[in-house]
Amino acid sequence: MGSLFDLTGKVAVVTGAARGMGRAMSLALAEHGADLLLGDRNAEGMAETAAEIRALGRRAVPVVLDVAEPVEVRRLFSVLDQEYGRVDFLGNVAGEGLRAKPEDISLEMVVQTLNNLVVGRFCACQEAGRRMLAAGSGSIVSLGSLASITALGRGHIAYSMAMGAVAQMTRELSTEWSGRGVRVNAILPAQVMNPDLRRRIDENPAMETKWLSGLPRGRMGVPDDIRGLAVFLASDSSSWITGALIPMDGGNLAMNAGGTPGGQ
Repeated sequence: MGSLFDLTGKVAVVTGAARGMGRAMSLALAEHGADLLLGDRNAEGMAETAAEIRALGRRAVPVVLDVAEPVEVRRLFSVLDQEYGRVDFLGNVAGEGLRAKPEDISLEMVVQTLNNLVVGRFCACQEAGRRMLAAGSGSIVSLGSLASITALGRGHIAYSMAMGAVAQMTRELSTEWSGRGVRVNAILPAQVMNPDLRRRIDENPAMETKWLSGLPRGRMGVPDDIRGLAVFLASDSSSWITGALIPMDGGNLAMNAGGTPGGQ
């Protein structure tokens, strides 16, 4: 492990750590030397992630929380202060969107999606940012989506509104904080396989064909695809990268809507 990506002595907070990209991010950070504070609603899954981190010889402290509740996000950082007394990296991964057609979606569903994906993530950024600004250094990464900068349709109105806000939050926080040592970036995945996506494909197999037609890389994403990018953004190797919206999309954004991947 080269020193450029060495996270030894650093403390990372990752929400959504029980499964998927949050779990993959947490394990990758631990493999490169970081100690972890984990947050998720899924206590059992988070305990499994914590056990794997400890097996790597790193510390892991799990905290059950709902990121849509600011009081619970603030409690997460109170635990951080007690257990570690510092934070070097925040991975904002937790949060789900609710889908319905724009003409049918209730305002309650819109508000819940914004609380899940925007308000909770900003609260985490604010809590981590205050501590990082006091220390003069830190890195924050929020999980966005291609829906942060493009439209998906299929009832994603509330999700896309929220993810657009995540992109702009990233730009604004970077502009405000980067000169004081705190970098802020976002990762924008395309379709990454998870249980919900698997269920939707099982219900409508044509969806997978549709998605693959827009992925020149020739496959769907998997949670482990985030590992290298997370370590890079947490480490000093990305010290001049801030305010970036980084696609993790198998070439989706690069291809024109009428384009044809080379393998097809």
